[in-house]
Amino acid sequence: MAVKIYYDKDADLNALKGKKVGIMGYGSQGHAHAQNLRDSGIEVVVAELADTPNYKLAVEHHFKPVSVAEATKTCDLLVMTLPDEVQAAVYRKEIAPNIRAGQAIGFTHGFNIHFGQIVPPEGVDVIMIAPKGPGHLLRSEFVKGGGVPCLVAVEKNSTGKALQTALAWGSAIGGGRAGILETTFKIETETDLFGEQVVLCGGVTALVKAGFETLVEAGYPPEICFFECMHELKLIVDLFYQGGINYMRYSVSNTAEYGDLTRGPRIVTDETRAEMKKILAEIVNGDFAREWLLECSVGRPSFNALYKRDYDHPLEVTGRKLRKMMKWIDSKEV
Repeated sequence: MAVKIYYDKDADLNALKGKKVGIMGYGSQGHAHAQNLRDSGIEVVVAELADTPNYKLAVEHHFKPVSVAEATKTCDLLVMTLPDEVQAAVYRKEIAPNIRAGQAIGFTHGFNIHFGQIVPPEGVDVIMIAPKGPGHLLRSEFVKGGGVPCLVAVEKNSTGKALQTALAWGSAIGGGRAGILETTFKIETETDLFGEQVVLCGGVTALVKAGFETLVEAGYPPEICFFECMHELKLIVDLFYQGGINYMRYSVSNTAEYGDLTRGPRIVTDETRAEMKKILAEIVNGDFAREWLLECSVGRPSFNALYKRDYDHPLEVTGRKLRKMMKWIDSKEV
């Protein structure tokens, strides 16, 4: 099924002119949406907790942050850029008592709508613009005159103008310069979670650790293992980014390409694919969402323990030492 793609010519910023857009949270995505919208001539109100780093950053960027409740009362489009796990609580406490018919509530990820954590009332449009890149890239590309591709979805079209509002929002942050792909909350949510868990985060970190551990256990120096299993991964990912799998294979040595073609399938086996399908099923049936929300509700004990374990993993300890040797890397340690 072909995906419909919208561009600036398909959007009308007049859908937001004379209206106020409230950005709920001035974090990674929030700061970019707020600044890009403002630079596109849209009136923006930032909602952020007082005396927090993000509040102070918003002030530095010449906004005057208010509470979520106040932004809800005064704005026409409410853009939720808060973390998934806090959105529902903030919605119940500050948005639900103040939201009114004719408003639109927008999301950058469909988690809370798709899994029923937030249920807006009748008369309210529910839309999504999901940039396919982090906030700093969304902002930097906009400033350079470009844009990051976005996804657009309409869950509820109460006013009959939900898509127009969404496309105006997407165009105003730069998405229409690159392309805004039409999807649904269901598709965006389930594919996004699957990609994070199976490939982009879960799959990659597990593969890198397993490769490093295998070499170290075989007696090879950790420093050499780090370079081969983690550091050089960026070189391969950059080739993927530029031209896909074929360009990567074209760019590496024939020896590496043959190893890729013949050994890769021995790593990602039928058993691995079966586990991928199991993970997808857990996402689709809501098991993962319930597990994550329960974990957050009790203070994240498993999350914190797993995070601490990997923070002290020999791969990470080795990496902290070696990155100090590479002055060209903007090394980040948290």
